Amino acid sequence: MGAEQALKVYVEVFAVFDEEGRMLPRWITWEDGQRYRIDRVGEVKQAAAMRCGGQGDRFTVYIGGRPSYLYFERSARPTGNRLGKWFVERKVAAEGRTKG
Repeated sequence: MGAEQALKVYVEVFAVFDEEGRMLPRWITWEDGQRYRIDRVGEVKQAAAMRCGGQGDRFTVYIGGRPSYLYFERSARPTGNRLGKWFVERKVAAEGRTKG
């Protein structure tokens, strides 16, 4: 098996803000339109996306009980409601085929 790389994929996220101002993602819509409910949010910290490049607030989210990373990339010049974008790291096989 060849080495795996990762691709930065921007995704649609439904998030809420609680009364203390915390941003909490609740749903992720994948590239193919499939929607995934986030069971819970674990650790949130600033971190680099080492496999695909970029950085942001890294949310450890649990979907179907399994942990995954979801990144919020803050806009360099936020205006109006454009605060940033959400992305995930999607695995890509060395031959260029995508993996789940």
